[in-house]
Amino acid sequence: MLQINHLTTVDAKVSLDDVSFLFEAGKIYTILGRTGAGKTELLRALMGLNPLSHGNIKLDEKDITEEPIRARNMSLVYQQFINYPHLSVLDNVAFPLRRQGKDKAQAQALASTMLATVGLGEFLQRRPAQLSGGQQQRVALARAMVKQSRILMLDEPLANLDYKLREQLREEFPRLVADNAESVILYTTTEPREAMELGNTMIVMHNGSIIASGAPAELFANPPTKDTASVISDPPISFVSGFVRNHELYFSEGHLAPSEGLVLPEDGPVTIALRPDAIEPDGVFNAKIGLSEFSGSQTIIHLDFDFGRAIMMVEGIETFAAGDDINVSIQSEHIMLFAPDGRNITLRNN
Repeated sequence: MLQINHLTTVDAKVSLDDVSFLFEAGKIYTILGRTGAGKTELLRALMGLNPLSHGNIKLDEKDITEEPIRARNMSLVYQQFINYPHLSVLDNVAFPLRRQGKDKAQAQALASTMLATVGLGEFLQRRPAQLSGGQQQRVALARAMVKQSRILMLDEPLANLDYKLREQLREEFPRLVADNAESVILYTTTEPREAMELGNTMIVMHNGSIIASGAPAELFANPPTKDTASVISDPPISFVSGFVRNHELYFSEGHLAPSEGLVLPEDGPVTIALRPDAIEPDGVFNAKIGLSEFSGSQTIIHLDFDFGRAIMMVEGIETFAAGDDINVSIQSEHIMLFAPDGRNITLRNN
């Protein structure tokens, strides 16, 4: 069990602001946030690489805040994977075991087993430069995992790999860390899909703070705040200023918004959030095409309405020219409402 209490840092590229959380062994925690959210700063603070101005870190109820890095029983893999170029793959992975005091034969035996687990059993005597980028990242991951550290931290480990390799390692990741059942695993990413696929618990960071945590599916369906909804949505969620008047929801003056199934708050301003699947071709709302981009098997269309901008996503390849007019419908079941202070106030009567 890892407990962090009120972690605060200053004079850092991205400072932590009163971060507290309780991590349980045997779980994978994906930490989602945009670049600059404080994800790397949190991992570096846990490792003891960045000093704290306030707060403490406890591992199994022992305060390790002032412990030196080597005594913390933690491993960290960066997105810029680091291997020792002059050592073989086998010796790269055996290296931390030798530092722990294991003899050469024992260290190499454990390293060989771990390399087989990550699919590199045939490359033991190669140097890192003789491997592909994906294979080199596996070496770095194997070196971190072979130590059986209580805390295994991976800082955007797939960010520098091409799409195919990222997909492959995403699929393999649960198997690769299966033997670390006694460890707390922290995995940072900027990609919502990756965070939701890989973690038992998703932690959302923004501006150096944890703003939400919970089961990935629940957080996606019911983000507690506007900032949370923005961070976890890909393609981006669209926010439009609106208001409630006389039990009706409006995008702006003269633009009535669909609200069937929604329990509307009292009269006043609201932010209306539209996910891409809330908007469909054909309907009563007129918009102009701002940009149309093909993404895999879908087309993402940026729309300019009289009341704001939003994104629509349709299946297949659709070609639209910038400036073209289009009529769309907006589905109230995919609308969310946020109060002026950012709280999610969406309520449904079904």
